[in-house]
Amino acid sequence: MAEQFLCQKQLARRWGISHRTLENWRYRGQGLPFLRLGGKIFYKIEEVEAYEARQTQPGFGQNVLFEDVGVAELRAGQ
Repeated sequence: MAEQFLCQKQLARRWGISHRTLENWRYRGQGLPFLRLGGKIFYKIEEVEAYEARQTQPGFGQNVLFEDVGVAELRAGQ
């Protein structure tokens, strides 16, 4: 299967940020790896999705099992 790409404006739209932010990240050596072709910037969708997965934070209680915390501790507010 051929690789799929997003241009910087598509990625900016996807993330709800300015394309200038992506430019700034590239200038600083931050953010995602990119491909420059004919003066245009492209990001592999596979890399974008992997980055998004790494940035995903668990919601409250997703990492805590009630068995991990004793009832006495809960009542004591510890």
